[in-house]
Parts: sequence; structure tokens; C-alpha cells
Amino acid sequence: MNPVNLPNSLTIARFLAVPVMVWLISEDLLAWAFWLFIAAGVTDALDGFLARLLHAHTEIGAYLDPLADKALLVGVYVTLGYYDHIPSWLVLTVVSRDIFIVGGAILFELTIGTWEIQPLYISKVNTVTQIILASLVLGGPALGLDVSPLIVIMIWVVAATTVASGLNYLHEWGIHAQAIRNGHGDSVRTDHEP
Repeated sequence: MNPVNLPNSLTIARFLAVPVMVWLISEDLLAWAFWLFIAAGVTDALDGFLARLLHAHTEIGAYLDPLADKALLVGVYVTLGYYDHIPSWLVLTVVSRDIFIVGGAILFELTIGTWEIQPLYISKVNTVTQIILASLVLGGPALGLDVSPLIVIMIWVVAATTVASGLNYLHEWGIHAQAIRNGHGDSVRTDHEP
């Protein structure tokens, strides 16, 4: 299958949106950043739908899609933190978790055994909470709404789900490492969306 298709083109568009998002936030154009963030979310849903509809799944698309999502979220979070729209400790927590998961998966693969890519529920919840918080921070000014009480709540929800997700991965790796050592398995559950 040709890797250059409509779903993969939408994924690449999300990658290209990252520097634009960073620039918009740095220029305090939060309303524009909000609408671009929404458009990126729509392309994320659309590329998966089109890949299924057009039978246009590709191996590269399976890897690029979650990377584009992560690049967008990390880019938005780091920039929002840098410009004091969200606390820097939260940015550090979110980015550290991602580094921990990627590093842990590589270390597991190198030292213990292979790992199969499957989503963990708490990781999906964490991604949703991160999207909600970014949408509130960007969307409040865009829509002329005072959402600061919701932002405060969501900061703590994102922090809690981020830590819980990281701990869940650690727990899963421990279970599967023990199973491999006991000869009962050769894969670990992890996901495309750290």
C-alpha cells in the first residue's frame, strides 16, 4: 500500500500544525491556537475513519498517527507552560511520564523481551484529560469565557492521571517481566499514545 494517502496526509498536517501552534501561543493568539487545536483534533478523528473507510491502513501511518498526537500535545503543553498559562511542574510531570514510558519500553525490549502495542485504559483517560485542559486554556479566551475554576480542577486531574498512568505502566512491565522470566509470555502491554 502506498504510504502517501489521504489519512497519512492528514497525519502529516498535524505534525506541521505543531510549530504553528507554538508560534500562535507565543504570540498570545490563543483564540487562533484554539481553533487550530480543534482542527487538529478533527483531522485525528478523520484520518482513522478514512483509513478504515478507504482500506488505507499503512504501517507508517500506524506509527505516525500517535507520534503526531503526542508531538502536538507536548508542543502545546511545553509552550503553555513556558508562557505561564499552566504550571511548569505540570509540564515537567507530563513530559517526564512520556520519557519514562518510551525509555521504559526500550529498556524492556532490550533487557527482557518483546512488547506488543496495546492501549492501557488509564493512558487513554490521561490523554483525554490533557486535551480537555489544553482546550480550556486555549478556548476560554477564544470563546470569551472565564474557565479559570475549571482549569484549576483540570490541572490536578491531569497531574493525577499522568502519575497513575506512569505507575500503571510500571506495574504492567513488572507483571510481564515476571511472566517472561517464568516462561509464560513474551510480550508486554503498552500503547501508541504514551
